[in-house]
Amino acid sequence: MSRSNLEGRVFQWRTARRSAANGACVEVAPVDGQIAVRDSKNRGGIQLQYPASAWQNFVSAVKDKQQF
Repeated sequence: MSRSNLEGRVFQWRTARRSAANGACVEVAPVDGQIAVRDSKNRGGIQLQYPASAWQNFVSAVKDKQQF
């Protein structure tokens, strides 16, 4: 995980299809082979970057936990 100053760059941010409409979500965008993550309530705040493989492992783990 790394903090990154990504100001001035344009990304295609997206939220999960199942996210609530209350704005309490994270947004993700592909960036140079990594995944950038930001808080949808604070779009101008800190953005984190993860290797794409680490993000995929995280998503897979979350999906596995949802299937009790």
